[in-house]
Amino acid sequence: MEQNKVERYFKEKNLPYPILYFKESSATVDLAAKALGEEPAKIAKTLAFQAKEKDIVIVMCGTARIDNKKYKSFFHTKAKMLSPEETLDRIGHPVGGICPFALSKEVMVYLDESLKAFSVIYPAAGTPNSAVKMTPKELEDVTGGTWVDVTN
Repeated sequence: MEQNKVERYFKEKNLPYPILYFKESSATVDLAAKALGEEPAKIAKTLAFQAKEKDIVIVMCGTARIDNKKYKSFFHTKAKMLSPEETLDRIGHPVGGICPFALSKEVMVYLDESLKAFSVIYPAAGTPNSAVKMTPKELEDVTGGTWVDVTN
């Protein structure tokens, strides 16, 4: 099996986060929560958008939803999610495995305030059957993401 792109990225950066692989799919919040034995809110879902001329990902609490008013106020444009094909091509990960690690160089990472409610969160790790355990602060440190409040 080819080594996961995120696993290689963590090794190259000397990041101490083991990637958790599952026999079953973790491609949705509910499936990831079930695979991990955790509550859905602790799953750090990553969504891909086109914000004006740039591609972005927003990582948020698994039960949070984008608040269109807040999004438009911050990004000065309507929320436009990328299609599955655009996501793979422009973000570098498939839908179901989108994560804020090992992204295409031009992708900006935003971390929603909803993540701060938890001491530990589980973002995906680049495949539809993987995750990584970390704190919101560790996620910020690893991704260099900018904190935003764009969910309800």
